[in-house]
Amino acid sequence: MADAEAARRSDLPIRLASAAIMLAALAAALIQGGTVFDGLVLVVAAAAFAEFARLAVKGFATPAARAAALLGGVVYFVWAALALVVIPVELAVVALGAVIATDTGAFFAGRAIGGPRIAPSISPRKTWAGLVGGMLASGLLVTAVVALIAGAVSGVLGGPRTVETATLVRAAAIGFPIGAGLAIAAQAGDFFQSWLKRRAGVKDSSRLIPGHGGVFDRVDGFLPVAIVAGSAWGLLG
Repeated sequence: MADAEAARRSDLPIRLASAAIMLAALAAALIQGGTVFDGLVLVVAAAAFAEFARLAVKGFATPAARAAALLGGVVYFVWAALALVVIPVELAVVALGAVIATDTGAFFAGRAIGGPRIAPSISPRKTWAGLVGGMLASGLLVTAVVALIAGAVSGVLGGPRTVETATLVRAAAIGFPIGAGLAIAAQAGDFFQSWLKRRAGVKDSSRLIPGHGGVFDRVDGFLPVAIVAGSAWGLLG
C-alpha cells in the first residue's frame, strides 16, 4: 500500500502536466465550438473506442461474445459522440461539470466516511458513502446552474436579477434530482469500465496519456452522462 502511494506521488508532476494539456485542449475546443469541438469529440470517441475494443477482445473468449461486445461498443460510443455534437456546448459543459462534481464529491466523501463498498469485486475503492457524496455534489452543481438561469431569465423579463428563496427552491426541485441522476449515470459508466478491465486483466485501458492511463479511463463516466443529456435534449427539443 505504501509503495503504491509513493508511486502515485512520484507520478504527480506527470499527471499534472498531462491534465493541464488535456484541459487546455478542451477549453480551446469549447471556445472555438463548431467544427473544432466536433472534431475533438470525434478524435476522443475514436481513441476511447479503440481502447474499448482491445479490452473486449481480451476480455471475451469466444468470437460471438467478442462480436456482440464490439457491436454494443459501436452503439455506445457513437451514441455518446452524436449526443455531444447535437446538444448545445453549454449543456455539454454542464454535463462535464456534473461528472467532475461527482468524482470530486465521491472522492472526498469516500475518504472521509468510508464504509461498505458498492461492488468490491469490480471496483474495491468505491463506497456507498462516495456515491452519495457524488450525487450531492452533482445535485448542488446542477441546482446552482438552474438557479442562475432562472435569475438571468427573470432579469431579461424585467423581474429581479437576484435569485429569491422561492426560485432557489424551484431550482433545487428541478436541478437536484437531475444532478443526482447524472451522478448515478457517471458512476455506472465507471463501474462498467472497471468490470471490463477486470475481465481483460489490465489496470488501465492503455498508456496513451502519461500518468492517466488511456482515453477510455478519462471519459468512462462522461459517456453515459453524455448519452443521458443528449437523449433528454432530443426528447424535450
